[in-house]
Amino acid sequence: MPKHADTLDLTAVFASQRKAALALPYPDYACRLGWLKQLEQQLKQQLNALAAALSEDFGHRSAEESLRIELLPTAQGLAYQQRKLKRWMKPEKRHTSWLFQPARNFIQYQPKGVVGIMVPWNYPVFLTLGPLMAALAAGNRVMLKLSEDTPATSHCLRQLLAAVFPTDQVAVFSGDAEQAAAFAALPFDHLLFTGSTTVGRKVMQAAAANLTPVTLELGGKSPAIIAADANLAVSAERLVFGKCANAGQTCVAPDYLWVDAQIQPALINELKNTFNRLYPASRLQQDFSWLCTERQRQRMLTLLQQAEQAGATIISCAEHNWQHYLQDGSGLLPLQLVLNLPEDHALWQQEIFGPILPIRSFNTIEHIFTELSTQARPLALYLFSDNKALQQQFLKHSHSGGVCLNDCLMQVAQDDLPFGGIGASGMGAYHGKEGFITFSHAKAVHSKGWWHPGKLIYPPYNKSPLNTALRWLLRS
Repeated sequence: MPKHADTLDLTAVFASQRKAALALPYPDYACRLGWLKQLEQQLKQQLNALAAALSEDFGHRSAEESLRIELLPTAQGLAYQQRKLKRWMKPEKRHTSWLFQPARNFIQYQPKGVVGIMVPWNYPVFLTLGPLMAALAAGNRVMLKLSEDTPATSHCLRQLLAAVFPTDQVAVFSGDAEQAAAFAALPFDHLLFTGSTTVGRKVMQAAAANLTPVTLELGGKSPAIIAADANLAVSAERLVFGKCANAGQTCVAPDYLWVDAQIQPALINELKNTFNRLYPASRLQQDFSWLCTERQRQRMLTLLQQAEQAGATIISCAEHNWQHYLQDGSGLLPLQLVLNLPEDHALWQQEIFGPILPIRSFNTIEHIFTELSTQARPLALYLFSDNKALQQQFLKHSHSGGVCLNDCLMQVAQDDLPFGGIGASGMGAYHGKEGFITFSHAKAVHSKGWWHPGKLIYPPYNKSPLNTALRWLLRS
């Protein structure tokens, strides 16, 4: 197939979806509910196939992990959307000032039209079907650009979606970077991109040419702060799971730890012991996911080599050191703790996106706030403390896309919480009602009857009976 054929196909599919959207500009509740029901049924029928495809793409990913952290949350999200859809679609009443009575004000949520969704490789099912279900609930046509790094999962998703939707309703593409650039340049009515901040800037620039509104789900360095009063056993368990799920290839994974200096040695021991309890040597090969691509493997190898050369202390939480795992050519890299790392090292500067966890200590909370104020705003922030005053201090005085108190990752799995970034970690949000709103146009409507006392504001002004009342209303 010629290289340009995909680009031409993109244009043709976009035109067919635009035509279909104009023919049915407002799908009713029964129609949208049917879409979501069929999607849920197909997903549940394809769970095993999807888990197998994910493992094939990653080199190895436990089917049980895929079911727990990707497929179950997706199915739960579909069920939640179906329960709430009727309420979300209802016109939303708004206040009407007495000056304009009798009348009524309301918001009519209208489908935007044709929506584009660009999906990364790390959670290809959750990050495809999550935005898709929100766009369908809002009544849109959808074009999906899946990652070329997950071909088996893309093929499985293509088959799943083709069993439910014609291409003028939902269409799937999975080409290379050239196709991705052409996709972002289409005149969508809304474009959602999940991926790196670097690529997100390019997507936003392409969308700007068409004045296409964008939602950007990016990343960043999400810190986890462990205060002196934290329960060490519970904190370590949740941190290990949050960092090791999908081998740390999660946009909201804790990127690094800030630990109260009083408890740092104890926490490090707890992290090591917890890792070996959750991932014992006898189960490590089966339960721990691989780094998805050779590019990822080389990144982790380079970061660890540079850290060692810079004099950092690297503690492998598994049986062997990091060289044993990365230099055998496999994608398996168990959790690596990094201490005494120079401040200018790349591990402090770039999102890690893997099972490497730098640790630094602090003596005062004020120091953390000073540091956070100088850094790019992250997608997530984690605080481990039962101190309510400290929790409120972080909630009110730090900026991040979301916060999770005394746990990791779980804020993203909540059906009724928005998911989105701030600043360099993204803009806009979806999940729950926010997803429905993101992919809808909130049309403001003011409705009047024939009797219109508001005509008192009409000219000629020198004869208006409103003159006295107007001066009274505007008195100082």
